[in-house]
Amino acid sequence: MLGESIALVVALLWTSGALFGELASKRLGALPLNVIRMVLSLLMLGTALWFMVGHPYPYLANRQTWIWMMLSGLMGFGFGDYCLFSSYVLIGSRFSQLFMTLASPFAALTAWLLLGERMSALATLGMAITIVGICMSILGKEEKRNIAGASSDSQKDKESSYLLPLTPYLQHLTVKLPLRGFIFGIGAALGQGVGLVLSKVGLEHYSSAVADAAVTPLLMPVGGTMIRTLAGLVCFSFFLIINRKIHRLREAVHDGRGMTYALLTTFLGPALGVSLSLLALQYTQAGIAQTIMSLVPILIIWPSRLIFKTRVTTMEVVGAVIAVLGVTLFFI
Repeated sequence: MLGESIALVVALLWTSGALFGELASKRLGALPLNVIRMVLSLLMLGTALWFMVGHPYPYLANRQTWIWMMLSGLMGFGFGDYCLFSSYVLIGSRFSQLFMTLASPFAALTAWLLLGERMSALATLGMAITIVGICMSILGKEEKRNIAGASSDSQKDKESSYLLPLTPYLQHLTVKLPLRGFIFGIGAALGQGVGLVLSKVGLEHYSSAVADAAVTPLLMPVGGTMIRTLAGLVCFSFFLIINRKIHRLREAVHDGRGMTYALLTTFLGPALGVSLSLLALQYTQAGIAQTIMSLVPILIIWPSRLIFKTRVTTMEVVGAVIAVLGVTLFFI
């Protein structure tokens, strides 16, 4: 049950990181924040590797490890986060988080195709119950954003988003619940789920590369996360340039409080959280790990209520209880 326990710790870290991330994004903007997160993460991970093996980069990683981890970073950080923040603008966080529950079956399916992993009947039941609970909780939230069209709030949010020139090609898809938002929501879940499995493939190659070396178990997760982060930095830098928002980055780095929030969300998310998520993959199946780590919308309910004064509904509480019951099946 070590992998499942680590995945639960990751969910707790990501919950804390999400709270600081919301504070940081409101001050710095989503795109500048993500570039800053990637840079800070590289510095933290490089420092950790320096103390572990005397080199500030994953020097033991072979070419196959770099290829698979870079693909994972492009899929998870680049494509996945691009779609996620785009869906926030188009359909709001409530429905975006609902689509993110699909990351678990995407991860399970990809792991079956690439790694031949098969989940037990009890684990599959646990996944289904957890997803139902998360969906109930999210659907129980109040959403002030008008998703039927371009509201004034969404127009303001676009200043801090990083919608790319891809968006105009999807303009004709707008419906009551914008189909563009639907597509981006599915893309976000696909990026996170598939990216996680690609990381596991990369870890297997990394394990072969360091088989004859006496290294700490954290070496591969930290080194793998650094490679993924490098790919994410390339993507976000490209997004920043193509959206002509470099000036927003210059403004962001001079915001002391915003940078403090960015530092905290980076440590809890891309640095420590993602590294531990890769460690969890070494001890459990990708679908199980992804399902447990998807508990963030549940775990964030009460902290959000205390910090942001968010109203908690009965449906959210019931959904949270069901989700937790589903997760407990992974520990039986």
